[in-house]
Amino acid sequence: MRPDAQAVHRPAEAGEERAPGRGRPAALAVGLVVALGVLALAALASVALGARAVPPATVLDAFVAPDGSSDHTVVRELRVPRTLLGIGVGAALGLAGALMQSLTRNPLADPGLLGINQGAALGVTVALGLLGVSDPAGYVWFAFGGAALTSVVIFSLGSAGRSGAGPVRLALAGIAVGMVLTAASSAILRMDTQTFDRMRFWLTGSLAGQDANTLMRLAPFMAAGLAVGLLLGRPLNMLSLGDDAGRALGVAVTRTRVLAAVAVTLLCGAATAAAGPLWFVGLAVPHAVRAMVGQDQRWVLPYSAVVAPVLLLAADVTGRLVARPGEVQVGIMCALLGAPVFILMARRRRIAAL
Repeated sequence: MRPDAQAVHRPAEAGEERAPGRGRPAALAVGLVVALGVLALAALASVALGARAVPPATVLDAFVAPDGSSDHTVVRELRVPRTLLGIGVGAALGLAGALMQSLTRNPLADPGLLGINQGAALGVTVALGLLGVSDPAGYVWFAFGGAALTSVVIFSLGSAGRSGAGPVRLALAGIAVGMVLTAASSAILRMDTQTFDRMRFWLTGSLAGQDANTLMRLAPFMAAGLAVGLLLGRPLNMLSLGDDAGRALGVAVTRTRVLAAVAVTLLCGAATAAAGPLWFVGLAVPHAVRAMVGQDQRWVLPYSAVVAPVLLLAADVTGRLVARPGEVQVGIMCALLGAPVFILMARRRRIAAL
């Protein structure tokens, strides 16, 4: 690793300030509160706006004095669960991407790019297409199993040989394995047209069609993954100096990696089971966050968990508005919105310097 890259990746405790304003806890705390406010505004927009035009006064009445009308039903039973699910899925993917990029020191690490989402998607496809498991509380376990097994396979392939698990090797292994898993999912779906009809929107990535029961069943897994992941900021800062330096500073290297892997599996499995495989959220958001707050994982992780659902809800609302009275799936909108942003960031910043 180049000396300048080491300096960029050194954690905030080292007493090095990378840019004006970064590293000031008070300013970063205020920024996090502002980000939470923006998330609240995005949630309000998600409840108020959609493919069906509902007047703002009617939206307010749906909460204050519900009367069972069709507009109130749309707001309470469709948009509210969809918004809450978008917040949970976005937070899960944002935090999972930040954890993966920090743990592997790979700026291209992402649940979609490294094949983790495709592994979870294959697990759900097997559950639905071959085993007839249609309850999210049932097929979420297949999503977890697919995500975990894919993680092991990709890391094994990427770390084979004398050079070890480099960023490019992991990315190439993830892309190759992801293509194989996608082909396997497609083959299963072609065997059963009924299952294909049920899953074609899910495979594109969509928040539509999920009710409050789905949210309640998946929320514990997302909450557990968020709780574990957010607690890993300090040990990940230490590990950024290298395994030997981390051990010298008192970090349990193996335990930290296992906990991070468990968190990523819970987050990706639950998010994919709920909304299907989504791209660019876990890849682009951590880079944008690091541009704002620096490399200190104690701030990168919570910021990623807050900023990612803002992007996801913005993409979902945009998809509902641009194709009225239909809608464009959030997976397509995330790619359309996220890809140009990430390309612009890649041109302006050295994203390889993790």
